Amino acid sequence: MPLDAAAQAAGSDAKVLRLVVGYAAGGAADAVARAYAEQLQTAGFANVIVENRPGASGRLGFDAVKRAKADGLTLYLGSSPMFVIFPLTYRKLGYDPDRDLRPVALVVDVPTAAVAGANQPYGDMPGYVQWARQARGKANLGLATLGSPGQLGTIEMSKQNGLQVEPVVYRGAAPMLVDVVSGEVSMGWDAVASMMPLYTGGKLKFLGVAGSRRLPMLPDVPTLLEQGYPQYQHASSWYGIYAPAGTPDAAVGALEQAFLAAGRNPALIAKLQASGFLVDPKPAAEAKRRMETERAHWAPIVKAAGIVFDE
Repeated sequence: MPLDAAAQAAGSDAKVLRLVVGYAAGGAADAVARAYAEQLQTAGFANVIVENRPGASGRLGFDAVKRAKADGLTLYLGSSPMFVIFPLTYRKLGYDPDRDLRPVALVVDVPTAAVAGANQPYGDMPGYVQWARQARGKANLGLATLGSPGQLGTIEMSKQNGLQVEPVVYRGAAPMLVDVVSGEVSMGWDAVASMMPLYTGGKLKFLGVAGSRRLPMLPDVPTLLEQGYPQYQHASSWYGIYAPAGTPDAAVGALEQAFLAAGRNPALIAKLQASGFLVDPKPAAEAKRRMETERAHWAPIVKAAGIVFDE
């Protein structure tokens, strides 16, 4: 379905779809946005622009879309923590994920993992735990998103193993991984997709992946659950497409069908799965259901751990 249909449904004559990403170029979210933008244009859309607005763990991009005209032509590609974890962990969030934006589609599942520089002396999570016990305050965790499920899992893991692992938050995955490769950061956590090029280039090694099953693109890397760390079983993520609240139903419906169709394209699936994503697009209703289900899972864990971020 061409972009013109969404524009006409919203009562707009504009021909440009702006897809805002709250993270720096070169990271996992940026890769997904650009793959979908390319496919949408190939399928007959007018110009689709990917706009990177990094900062505040994706909140700057969210805020830009929240304030945009609700005409179906400005969308946000957002990661699940912004809609699941942040409402539970930030004292002053600055937005309401249930009222400020409305879901359009869930576009990819995002396997996540713990990673370390290739020159680090440990190669799995038990090895990291053993090293961290002797590190005397040098153990830290690089993050592109403060309050991600990976961070929550690490907080719980650290507590149960008597470790002190300090979070270090970056404006995106790319700058974080520079410090992981150099050894400045002892462990990083992010989407597998953002780390695959450095892994295949021999500069990173995976300590373990989240979830309960090994990944098809990393069959030799054990899950963290296999290694005895169940805190990470639910620490994977996903990306969804969102529109400003007030966007007409007809425009959202047209966009939903367009993104679902793009996500069924074999070329897009092959490209993103080779990069570390699992492509299985779902409609807006499923994105909303998954957000609510995962928030219910993490809420008691966040409360029990007393995790609260001021900003």
